[in-house]
Amino acid sequence: MSGEQEGAFDELRTQLREAAATFADGPDALEGILLGIVDDVDRAEREPLEIFPVCHHSPASAIAMARRLRQKQPKVVYLELCEDMAPLLTELRNCRLPVAVQAFATEVEGFPVEWSPLSVVAPITEASAEYQAIAYALETPGVELVLVDRSSDHVFQWEARPAGPDAPQAEEEAALHGDAIGVEIGDLRPRFAELEEHLLRHGRVRHWSEWWHQYVELPLGDSDHDTYRQVMLLIGSLFRRLAPGDPRRVSVDEDRERHMWTRMREHLAATGADPADCLYVCGAFHAASRVAEFGVHGTDTFEISPPSASKWQHGLIPSSHAAIEAQFGLAAGSVSIAATEWAKNVKRTRVQPFRLAGQAGAKKKSGKAAAPAEPAPPTEPSDKLSGFLQRPPALDRLDEAELLTWSVDIVRAARRNGYLASTADAIAVFETSILLAGMRDRAKPTPYDFQDAAITCIEKDAVPGRRDVRRLVEIMMGGDRIGQVGYDALPPLARDVHDRLALLDLKLQQRGVQRALLDIASRPELAQCSDVLWMLRYLLPRGAARPIMGERRLGERPIQESWDVALGTHQRALIELGYEGVSIEQVLEQRLRGAAYGPQATTATVLEAVEDATLYLRSRRLANELGTRALEVLATERSVDGAPEVLRRVRRLLAYYRTSEPVLPPWIESFVKTGYAHYCTLLPTAFTDEDATVDQVAAMLGFLFSMEGLALSLGCDRAQLELAFAQSHPQEPSKVALLWAAQVQLGQLSRAELRTRCDELLGNPLVVPVYPRYLSGFLHALEPVPGLVDFVVEAVSNAFRRLPDPVLLPWLPSLITTLRSGGAELAPMLIREAGRIFPDRLAALDEWVPPWLAPPAPEAVPARRSAGGSGAALLAAHPATCDAVADLLGCDGTWEAAGPGRAGAELVDRYPDTAAALAELLAHP
Repeated sequence: MSGEQEGAFDELRTQLREAAATFADGPDALEGILLGIVDDVDRAEREPLEIFPVCHHSPASAIAMARRLRQKQPKVVYLELCEDMAPLLTELRNCRLPVAVQAFATEVEGFPVEWSPLSVVAPITEASAEYQAIAYALETPGVELVLVDRSSDHVFQWEARPAGPDAPQAEEEAALHGDAIGVEIGDLRPRFAELEEHLLRHGRVRHWSEWWHQYVELPLGDSDHDTYRQVMLLIGSLFRRLAPGDPRRVSVDEDRERHMWTRMREHLAATGADPADCLYVCGAFHAASRVAEFGVHGTDTFEISPPSASKWQHGLIPSSHAAIEAQFGLAAGSVSIAATEWAKNVKRTRVQPFRLAGQAGAKKKSGKAAAPAEPAPPTEPSDKLSGFLQRPPALDRLDEAELLTWSVDIVRAARRNGYLASTADAIAVFETSILLAGMRDRAKPTPYDFQDAAITCIEKDAVPGRRDVRRLVEIMMGGDRIGQVGYDALPPLARDVHDRLALLDLKLQQRGVQRALLDIASRPELAQCSDVLWMLRYLLPRGAARPIMGERRLGERPIQESWDVALGTHQRALIELGYEGVSIEQVLEQRLRGAAYGPQATTATVLEAVEDATLYLRSRRLANELGTRALEVLATERSVDGAPEVLRRVRRLLAYYRTSEPVLPPWIESFVKTGYAHYCTLLPTAFTDEDATVDQVAAMLGFLFSMEGLALSLGCDRAQLELAFAQSHPQEPSKVALLWAAQVQLGQLSRAELRTRCDELLGNPLVVPVYPRYLSGFLHALEPVPGLVDFVVEAVSNAFRRLPDPVLLPWLPSLITTLRSGGAELAPMLIREAGRIFPDRLAALDEWVPPWLAPPAPEAVPARRSAGGSGAALLAAHPATCDAVADLLGCDGTWEAAGPGRAGAELVDRYPDTAAALAELLAHP
């Protein structure tokens, strides 16, 4: 539009042209910007479809919106919001604001996989123009609400992915939106850092939110509709022309404007609505658009691309003031201050805002509803900007009562939070607020001035409690109000969880931690609540459901449990869980399958999924399916990294199946058989591989030795194990000791030979420095060969007796670490064996001689039985037992008469060496 166009703003154009010639070096650049701004305002004013520019979460925009809706009473409201979120808006009446409308996609197609899950949120507060428009449209019969902005899918099609996992972690309240992309109505902030810095410096404020509050919110709070509209258009055009920002972002904004005007023209053509009866609510930045598609008579050349094949779910999640501030880069406490200003504006202007009927937290309407006023007739646009720009700022009188109340309240709050504040501090805050306002050319202290004064007068070197003074002021000004999604607006999964936990008699939607006591023994119906809580503990973040007493193990049934439940605090996570399925069992099954069939799945993780499926779902079908998957993964693994975890989980599963099932499942039999052959194959390599740790090799040996009986019964050959040991030649001392212990288990090495080898190591001064590493190997050998515990106690005792301190002391931390990593098995075993060997009284320790150092006792000569012994008299007197055993074994035979010449147990007399060896073993273990 030409700057010379005749109209209501001609006088303003002339003034700006003269100002440009006076203050600029040449009239071209500055004149073009200033006159272009007026052209943008004039163009929007002359558009047949009324454009209502807003700023997100602005009390002035909300008041102006409510006032204009009651004056104009439009029949169609076009709203700048993702068009696929429209079905959810009716559920806002079941929520307590602030909440966020969310679009969520886990099944991503057409986007990089690392972007998953995709999430878009649009937060809504009561002090926002969009909520006023939504409430008006939903509560007024015959009014249609049309969302015209791009869909959630197009948000990711048109924009690059924002900051990823390296972004700093926010506080709990500020993280209610997660890593979702935020969409807002009316993003009004300079996109040119130098411009924002200039405005902040000359406005004598710290951040943009304070500048907006001081120079836009307060002057527009009491302005009429035309003035408000033209000023907002002016600001939007100013930022757009002077500092458009990143060219890619500008291109996306222009595509959004083309999309919105295309959708509006399509709706007007389809319904035949009169543009004069419609209202277009959008951000002031978009209201000053210069795209060719602008207006009801714009071009129709823009083609909207089809959405991707991603499956989007929609819902409402709780939001908070802190979450909105963190999402859109606002100053901390600015949204709370805006909520306070909204309440003051409503009271001062007496504008009746729109609220959804039955909404939680909304005031109840009076008995008689006011009759709707007649729509105001349309008026020709007139120049309100000139008067507004030339008018000096109105000087608000100091409200001493309000400031005094603030000062007393902040001191009271500070004392409750541990600060040593007094009445003198309240007076100091009061006077400092007035002083700061005067230094910043303000007649009346703003909430930001009061916050600075409170921090200056009350804050000390250290914060005594959880909250500092800045946070206390935010709470006092309205607090970090946190929204809540009502039961009726929850997805089916969340409602099902609430229904199944109703037996606990808890207020599950209430924020905070609640204690639940489950006496399942006396109330068996609480078992289903226990099942739900354990599944929620698995699926939700830590803290949503935390067991205080009780645990869930394979084969055990709970008797009593105690839980800390905080579903209200983690409501967003529960709602997003509902996007994945209709029940927590379905979601848990999907999660377990995803872990088992994922690209990073290992045998240990698949076995964990098998155990979880048995623990939480009690699903034999799923456990068998995942067990078969574990067998497939084991066959393809070429490393032993997960051997310790595999051993622990297979042992637990075997113990469970042996006690609860009549026969073992086929998959675990195949797993043991395959694992036996698999670890036999990898054993020689693991002994020599530097990357394989000693605990991993010990776990392999533990699997081979503990599963050997079952593996051999299933058809495995023990020659595989013997061949694997024949090919194992470790060099690392701890693995050498581990091999020696395994050879003792196999019978290839006697204890005497093992004791001799250890004595030789201690006697070799070249080996003494590394002898503790041999001991570490013996400690790890207790996992596969627990029968060596007495020898390990002997070896450790000899090490403490014979090793010099420079060698022994550096090894002690390694010993403690080894015992700690061994869990609850190794240490009790060693302590129990040491208690059996060592004397139980201190006085006896001086005279005590270890069994391995005591001189051997003389061998006792076994006494031969006399020829005239009584023989097997007991068997002859009671033959029924032998007859029963013979029948069981299928043996046929007759009893021989016991004559006086028979010696009875002739075999023992004929071969006495066995009995002598057994006697020696019992005498010297």
